Amino acid sequence: MTDAELDTLCINTIRTLSIDAVQAANSGHPGTPMALAPLVYTLWNRVMRFDPKDPIWPGRDRFVLSNGHASMLLWSALHLSGTVAVNAEYELLGAPAVTLDDIRRFRQFGSKAPGHPEYHWVSGVETTTGPLGQGIATSVGMAMAQRWLANRYDQDGPALFDYNVYAVCGDGCLMEGVGSEAASLAGHLGLDRLCWIYDNNHITIEGRTEITFTEDVAMRFAAYGWKVLRVGDANDIALIEAALATFRQTRGQPTLIILDSHIGWGSPHRQDTAAAHGEPLGEDEVRLVKRAYGWPEDAKFLVPDGVRAHFDAGIGARGAAARAAWNEAAAALRARSPALALEIDQMQRRELPAGWDSQLPVFAADPKGLAGRDASGQVLNLLAQSVPWLIGGSADLGSSNKTTLKYPGAGDFQPGNPGGKNLHFGIREHAMAAAVNGMALSKLRPFGATFFIFSDYARPAIRLAALMELPSLFVFTHDAMGDGEDGPTHQPIEQLASLRAMPGLTVLRPGDANEVVEAWRVALQSPHRPTALVLSRQALPTLDRSRLAPAAGVSRGAYVLADAADDAEPELILIASGSEVSLALEAHDQLVAQGVRARLVSMPSWDLFEQQTPDYRNSVLPPGARARVAIEQASAFGWERYVGAIGKVVGMQTFGASAPLAALQREFGFTVDNVVAVALSVRAAASP
Repeated sequence: MTDAELDTLCINTIRTLSIDAVQAANSGHPGTPMALAPLVYTLWNRVMRFDPKDPIWPGRDRFVLSNGHASMLLWSALHLSGTVAVNAEYELLGAPAVTLDDIRRFRQFGSKAPGHPEYHWVSGVETTTGPLGQGIATSVGMAMAQRWLANRYDQDGPALFDYNVYAVCGDGCLMEGVGSEAASLAGHLGLDRLCWIYDNNHITIEGRTEITFTEDVAMRFAAYGWKVLRVGDANDIALIEAALATFRQTRGQPTLIILDSHIGWGSPHRQDTAAAHGEPLGEDEVRLVKRAYGWPEDAKFLVPDGVRAHFDAGIGARGAAARAAWNEAAAALRARSPALALEIDQMQRRELPAGWDSQLPVFAADPKGLAGRDASGQVLNLLAQSVPWLIGGSADLGSSNKTTLKYPGAGDFQPGNPGGKNLHFGIREHAMAAAVNGMALSKLRPFGATFFIFSDYARPAIRLAALMELPSLFVFTHDAMGDGEDGPTHQPIEQLASLRAMPGLTVLRPGDANEVVEAWRVALQSPHRPTALVLSRQALPTLDRSRLAPAAGVSRGAYVLADAADDAEPELILIASGSEVSLALEAHDQLVAQGVRARLVSMPSWDLFEQQTPDYRNSVLPPGARARVAIEQASAFGWERYVGAIGKVVGMQTFGASAPLAALQREFGFTVDNVVAVALSVRAAASP
C-alpha cells in the first residue's frame, strides 16, 4: 500500500469511527468529524510534536478542539496514536487513554470518550471545551505561557519551551464574543506560536451561516494583526501541511488558517445539513456513506491493518525523538542551572518553592485599617517574588484592583518584553479568565483581576476552571457597596451566592488585612481548585488579634472570632464575612455588654467550612444555639443553611442605589443599632 493510500485509509478510519460512535450513541455530531478528518490526521500524524507514550511531556505541542462537539476527532486521534493514560500523581499508567471500547460507548457514563473533551478525565486532552469560544480563548493563555516560559528557561541553552499551540474552531467559536476578545489580545501580543484553524463550512444548527454571520473573517483577523492563510480544499492534506509549515515560519503574529470545507452529511441525496451536523446519520445513510468511502458497509468500529502502525511511524516516532531531545536539553539545564531546573519540576507538579510564604506580613491592629484590595496588593507583591511563576494582571483595572507588581524586575508582559510578570488584558474580562485558565493548564500560577460585579463577564471561564480543577486565581475587588456613588450597576448583590453555588470553586471573602494574608495562603496551597478572592474597596479595621482569635482560622472557612467574656455556651450567634465582620464585632460587643451570651463567627468561605469535619462545624455553630443572625452586604440567598428557621439575615433583598457608602449602610440596615435590634428579636423568638 502506498503512503497516499495509507493516508486515505487513516482518514477514513477517523471518519467511520466517528460515524459509528455517533450512530451507536444515537447522539452527537458526525458532520464535522467527517469533514475535518483530513485536517486532524495531518496535524497529528504529520506535524505535531506530541509523544503518545508521554502525553504530559512539557515540550509537546498543544492541540485544542474548540468546537468540542466534534470530540470524536480527538478520541479517534488519541486511540489510533496509542496515547497512554496518566494518573494524577504523574505516573504513566501504560493503559490506553482511549480504548476502542470507550469509542463504542461514546457519550455513555464512564466512557473515556465523552460528548465533549474533558481535561483530567481523558489523558491527552489539553483543556475542557464545549462552550463555543472557550477553547480558542484558552489557547491564547497557553501561547502566553509558552512565550513567558521560553523567555525564562530557554535563554542560554537548547530550547525547552518552543512548542506550538494549535486550536481548531468553527463558526460558533468566531461568533462568540470571547473569541473576538481573545483574538484581539493575541494579535496585540504577537503570539506567533499560536495557530487557529477555522473550519469554514457555512453551517450552524439553524442552517446556513448567511442568516447570521456574513462578515469578512479574513479581513477581521488581518485587522487584529494576525497572518491569515486560506486552504481552499479541506481534503487536500498537502495544502494543509503547507499552510501549517507557513505558520511555523511566521514570526511576530499569530496565524489563522481558513479551511474551506463542506460538512459531511452523508450521501448526495441528503441535504438536511443542519440535522446531519447535530444528529446521527441513520443506519441506511451510514451504509451509503461507507460505500462512498470504499468501506465495508456492515463493518462497525473497524480499524484496518496498518493504520495503527502508520501512526506509530508518524506521530509516535516523531514524538519520541522530540521528547528525547527535550530530555537532553533538560539535563543540560539541570547541569547549567539546577535552580531553574528545580523550578520546572516544581511547576509541573504544582508545588511551591521552599519558604514561599516566609515573608508574608502580620498586620498590627488598627481601627482605621486597610482596604482588602490594598492588603492583597502588598501580599501579592511579596508572593510574586517568592514564586517566580506567579504572574497575572487585570482587565484594565490594575491600579484599582491593586494587582500591579511593583518590585524591581517585575516588568510588563508585552511583545518586546516576554519576561514581564504584569499582564495587561485590556477590558476583556471573559478572555482574561479563559487565558488565565490556559496559563494554569501550562502549569504557571496565574491570576486575573477585575471588579466583583464584572465576574459575571468572566463566569463561563471560571466555571471551566472549577470543572477542570485548575488552580486559577481570580481577584475581585469592590465587593459590595464601597463604591456607592457608582450605583447599582457597580454594586454586586447576587454574585457571592452565584459563585458559592459553583462546585469546586473556593470563594474567600476576608474580613480584615490578616484574613487577606491567610486567604492568599489558602489560595496558593490549593493545587487543584480555583480560588475567587473577594476584596473590599474601602478600608476595614485591622482587628486586634490579642483579644480575638487568630486569622489562621480562615483556612477552615469559618471560625469563632469572639465569644462572651466567660466563654459560656452561646445563646446567640452572629455570622459575618468581609467588610461586615467589623460591623458584627461592634454589635457583638454591645450585646455582650448587655449580658447576652453572644458569639461572633467570621465566615470568609462557605466552601472551606463545608469541607471540615462535623465535629468542627458543630463546635463553631452549635446545633443547640438556634438564635443566629448573618450579616453580609449581598443577597441573603443561601444563608438559611446557617441561620436556620428562626434566624435572620441582614442582607440585600434588592439592588443597591447611588449614594455615599454611609448613606447606603443606613438605608439598607448595615448599622450596629440595626444588627443589635435584629439579634435581640431573634434571641427572643428562640427563647423557650
